[in-house]
Amino acid sequence: MTVTKMSWRPQYRSSKFRNVYGKVASREHCFDGVPITKNVHDNHFCAVNASFLAIVTESAGGGSFLVIPIEQTGRIEPNYPKVCGHQGNVLDIKWNPFIENIIASCSEDTSVRIWEIPEGGLKRNMTEAVLELYGHSRRVGLVEWHPTTNNILFSAGYDYKVLIWNLDVGEPVKMIDCHKDVILCMSFNTDGSLLATTCKDKKLRVVEPRSGRVLQEASCKNHRVNRVVFLGSTKRLLTTGVSRWNTRQIALWDQEDLSMPLIEEEIDGLSGLLFPFYDADTHMLYLAGKGDGNIRYYEIGSEKPYLSYLMEFRSPAPQKGLGVMPKYGLDVSACEVFRFYKLVTLKGLIEPISMIVPRRSETYQEDIYPMTPGTEPALTPDEWLSGVNRDPILISLKEGYKKTSRIVFKAPVKAKRSVLVNGIDLLENVPPRTENELLRMFFRQQDEIRRLKEELSQKDIQVRQLHLTLKNLRNNPKNN
Repeated sequence: MTVTKMSWRPQYRSSKFRNVYGKVASREHCFDGVPITKNVHDNHFCAVNASFLAIVTESAGGGSFLVIPIEQTGRIEPNYPKVCGHQGNVLDIKWNPFIENIIASCSEDTSVRIWEIPEGGLKRNMTEAVLELYGHSRRVGLVEWHPTTNNILFSAGYDYKVLIWNLDVGEPVKMIDCHKDVILCMSFNTDGSLLATTCKDKKLRVVEPRSGRVLQEASCKNHRVNRVVFLGSTKRLLTTGVSRWNTRQIALWDQEDLSMPLIEEEIDGLSGLLFPFYDADTHMLYLAGKGDGNIRYYEIGSEKPYLSYLMEFRSPAPQKGLGVMPKYGLDVSACEVFRFYKLVTLKGLIEPISMIVPRRSETYQEDIYPMTPGTEPALTPDEWLSGVNRDPILISLKEGYKKTSRIVFKAPVKAKRSVLVNGIDLLENVPPRTENELLRMFFRQQDEIRRLKEELSQKDIQVRQLHLTLKNLRNNPKNN
């Protein structure tokens, strides 16, 4: 198969998205004075839904993040309450797609935690999670909610494992153990039946998550693949990475044949990571550079050249990460088709950027707002774990977003001392979680050492007695 090189000269086609432009919110509609984390981990440090904005922040003595009601724009007070229960830096946060006040976080302290945010936001610091999940033996870098099933959460740790948690029981129910190095990115296809991963071992994988079986694998020896995203129902994947010449690169793959990319192209010579975002409703792909202020966007087609360059949003302020508003939270009256929340570290600023289709008509634009995934899960955890696949439940945005009957998160009662997955006790090598636990472990070990010393001393006396008895027997042969 020959790899097609893309042309960067704009190909003007008949497209309703040809003139999409980025509009930055006015200063009073930004979030100002936010102490954004200085952590260099390659994540977004930001999660958004129609009610809340969550931002990973700096915190003494552990990891924390802010949760701000989405309408509470303007200056954030320095003493604004935090979610601060982790003992190490928070590395990733994600809102539950079906329960708007439930958020998952993962940390350097090896734990994944589930938090329930009160209606209207935090009034004081929150230190108690509704669920603490331990199973990784090293820090946890990524969390992802399953796209169609409620209470199924994926976590990827620096122990090279992906754990699948059923939050109805509060335990990992499956383990994906096919990676040979740190997992960099996870992405689901539309119904969540497939998981694509990128890894530091320079391999791109498509995995069947329930069995852990690797269906396809690409060895990217000549370049580094950092991020991957499924392109909706097209059965294609897009990766971003770095070429052998240290230039930023994208590649398009057939998910059923990863032997060679369909197309690959070098973007530019900048060094920051390229974050890909795909909008399945408009078939638009956005590429945002970490450390620069640019967002390029393209339209994905079913035939060659597959990607058609549309335009580029430029800004002098570099972005550390980007949150994305779910479709049902957009302003359809302004023909807004995508919205980023840009983290500008130096200014402590969170800046909404709306991608808008320029149209004069004030009626609902049905052609740019097809039915889209809503907030109702299509499956229960038991259904998905038993092998059932189902597409997301779609809603219309015509009447605007209305909250459906609220699903309540019920934390399971946990008292287990071990967690067995695939015959392995995942808690066996988990480090102590708190200072008190560390002290308890220390005193337990001191007691154990004392007991062993006493036992050894007793054995030593017995050995000396046996030596004396043997010596007496040798010196007095008549006694035999």
